[in-house]
Amino acid sequence: MASEWCIGIIGGSGLYAMSGIEDAQWIAIDTPWGEPSDEVLCGRIGDVKVRFLPRHGRGHPVSPSELNARANIDALKRAGCTDILAISAVGSLREELEPGRFTVVEQFIDRTQGRANTFFTSGFVTHVSMADPVCPRLSEMAARAVAAAGGKVAVGATYLAMEGPQFSTRAESRMYRQWGADVIGMTAMPEAKLAREAELPYALIGMVTDYDCWREGEAVDVAQVVGQMHANSQLARDTVLQFIAALPQERAPSPIDFALDDAVITAPDEHDPALMAKLDAVARRLLG
Repeated sequence: MASEWCIGIIGGSGLYAMSGIEDAQWIAIDTPWGEPSDEVLCGRIGDVKVRFLPRHGRGHPVSPSELNARANIDALKRAGCTDILAISAVGSLREELEPGRFTVVEQFIDRTQGRANTFFTSGFVTHVSMADPVCPRLSEMAARAVAAAGGKVAVGATYLAMEGPQFSTRAESRMYRQWGADVIGMTAMPEAKLAREAELPYALIGMVTDYDCWREGEAVDVAQVVGQMHANSQLARDTVLQFIAALPQERAPSPIDFALDDAVITAPDEHDPALMAKLDAVARRLLG
């Protein structure tokens, strides 16, 4: 495996651009899964290669329910990424996770519906483990980076992924709290699942913009969310710079680099050639 880092940065709501990237060039990347949300900004920060993709596109034209997560992850894999640091705006389901605080996500509850959530359809059926859905190495470095950038950070959060684009009802919000969820958002699933299928270690920083509507008499207000997103955006950029600066000079292999080992269940003589061709980036290690 490559010993060089190439960090894919997925920018969420309010983070449509990245500062500090040298030799920056927006590059359109074609994928067999359709169009990604936007072109990929390719360049470097110091000696580290970076690839930045705004999750909703520049200017936020793409709805969370219509994101082509397969194309986004495939594009980052084609762009040479070894790891992904994702950043998302989230609502808080806990009093102690106040707006402005950043959370490093550890677990997910997936409540999305109807989204293409796997690369491995009939003809090359594969079951990857999602027991531990994020990379502990990247997550630890992400938490340190938030602190180094001067932000407040909580670790070990459980993220409830809802469909949207509407916000949740009070009954749903209170139920999610009972389930043990800490933050709520609309975009991290199936993104994290697809990153694992692509053997890309993945970490997620949630930028808390508001309290979800579990609080009596309060509702999510878009103006408040947008205002807090803008307030969070500079800290997010600074966090990325701190994260990149603190990376070890050489990238040691991660167990996630081999997530597809022993995961394929379809017999070789039943492999679908058309699907195999589409997997040329995602499963290139297996396909030679």
